[in-house]
Amino acid sequence: MENLKKNPLSLQLNVEDFAPASNDEKKSLVVMRESVNFWKDGMRRLRKNKIAMVSLVVILLIAFMAYVLPSLWPYSYEQQIKGSNNLAPFEYSAAEQKLIDQGESVFPHILGTDRMGRDFAVRVMMGTRVSLSVGLLASVLVLLIGATYGAISAFAGGWIDNIMMRITDILYTIPDILLIILLAMAIKEPLESLATKPGFGWMQKLGPNMVSIFIIFALLYWVGMARIVRSQVLTLKESEYVTAARALGASGGRIIKKHLLTNCMGTLIVTTTLQIPSSIFTESYLSFLGLGVAAPMPSLGSLATDAVKGMNTYPVLLIAPALMISIMILVFNLFGDGLRDAFDPKLKS
Repeated sequence: MENLKKNPLSLQLNVEDFAPASNDEKKSLVVMRESVNFWKDGMRRLRKNKIAMVSLVVILLIAFMAYVLPSLWPYSYEQQIKGSNNLAPFEYSAAEQKLIDQGESVFPHILGTDRMGRDFAVRVMMGTRVSLSVGLLASVLVLLIGATYGAISAFAGGWIDNIMMRITDILYTIPDILLIILLAMAIKEPLESLATKPGFGWMQKLGPNMVSIFIIFALLYWVGMARIVRSQVLTLKESEYVTAARALGASGGRIIKKHLLTNCMGTLIVTTTLQIPSSIFTESYLSFLGLGVAAPMPSLGSLATDAVKGMNTYPVLLIAPALMISIMILVFNLFGDGLRDAFDPKLKS
């Protein structure tokens, strides 16, 4: 029977087709995949997001331009070049043109100069440094204060949670610009006296307005972060590992630090990244109103203000700071969206 040829038109099945697979055949069907944790899996998906990776490259280029390039630039942001007032891009003054005619090399003013004869390109770089530094530092302040406040509120619960959340509701109603003006006036004299002491000269450079901006970020802008963290901790504190930690005698502070905030880390990173462009825009807006850094230190907002004053005569000076503000806010938002897509468990594919 086994040697009989099967009729090709028959529907009869071969018994050999149903024989158990051999060990070699089983191994050939096994697809081994390396196990990954939450962070590796998130980074893998982030690297696949081309828009987020391009945004990260642009952020690194902006950081290089803001923090490294000014030290290599032949001009200083506060250096006034005699006879070089309001030069157009790649234009030379009469004295510089004379040096060029004599065979000497003169570095061009790529973005021209302002009304005081200062190279505008290096001032845009320094303004980018100030705005970016304010955005990063303010976001760190918002992260530290908001995450701590929200975690404590949610973990405590009950009447403590109600009181802490009502405080955040009150802070939402305070006008930040009015508070910045009042703080700047209140801390001006103490700041000037403190700036004369060794090690505090940087305060005089920033000015009372900029210090008041940092205080406002620490007082008001953490409210949104606190609410986000609170909503996460309210869910996490009912988990089994939190119950086990309590049963083992862990203190509330340890549970918040080691278990709750650690498991909120993905949300914290994404929210902080999205807070950076908001902080940059706030600083630029306040500097545009004259509530930013003290002269001659530039920021992108103050550069835009100076350009608007001479808009009828020198409109080109507005393009560079406005474009830099737009690019910084755009790339940080795109990178934050990429982080959210990569680390949000609800968006896993």
